[in-house]
Amino acid sequence: MSLVLLALACSTHPPEAHDAGHAAGHDAGAQAKHGAEHGHGEHGTAHHSFDDPEKWAEVFDAPDRDRWQEPEKVVKAMRILDGMVVADIGAGTGYFNAHLAKAVGDKGRVLALDIEPKLVEHMKARAARENTPQVEVREVKPQDPDLPRESVDRVLLVDTYHHLQDRPEYFARLSRSMKRGGVLAIVDLRKDAPFGPPAEERLEPAQITAELGGAWNLVATEELRHQYVLLYEVVK
Repeated sequence: MSLVLLALACSTHPPEAHDAGHAAGHDAGAQAKHGAEHGHGEHGTAHHSFDDPEKWAEVFDAPDRDRWQEPEKVVKAMRILDGMVVADIGAGTGYFNAHLAKAVGDKGRVLALDIEPKLVEHMKARAARENTPQVEVREVKPQDPDLPRESVDRVLLVDTYHHLQDRPEYFARLSRSMKRGGVLAIVDLRKDAPFGPPAEERLEPAQITAELGGAWNLVATEELRHQYVLLYEVVK
């Protein structure tokens, strides 16, 4: 699996608890840490299969994730209104889906996008289990979220941006899918985060803003425990 495929399939990182206690005798946390963030497929080391979504759910939906991911803070920063359409690109096991569903309400929609078929099926079952009919799960291609023009109000990418290839083109295409006033939220690891790829492989917010170009205007930033949140408004 290439780095881009792995990143889109796993839009999250293990918390510190998995790096320590849970890793002993159960290496899922270590695999996620060094696989999803170090890009095993492209670096020639271990290949990670997502044929067992339940195993990955133990890592990506661990009880202590809320503490460091701060999902309510992320959703609040996105200024989601009742009835909006929100896309989560690289939704993985669907960690954010229920949070987003609550924000859009019964009249809104959450588009949970991922490239891994088994994770897509996992999220469909999760939406039924969590009673979130507004969550629509789709399988997409690595370099194309396949969103129609002016169809989306908000887009979320969690720990995925720094893995994407040809980012200027990807986000130029994405900008055309946004409604007027649409907001893009990019959540990614700070240089000082205690897990993830080497610090030199992580991107500073200024680099992301430069790569996005004139189609996006940075309107706000937030700080999480180990990540930054960059909020961009589409320029129409």
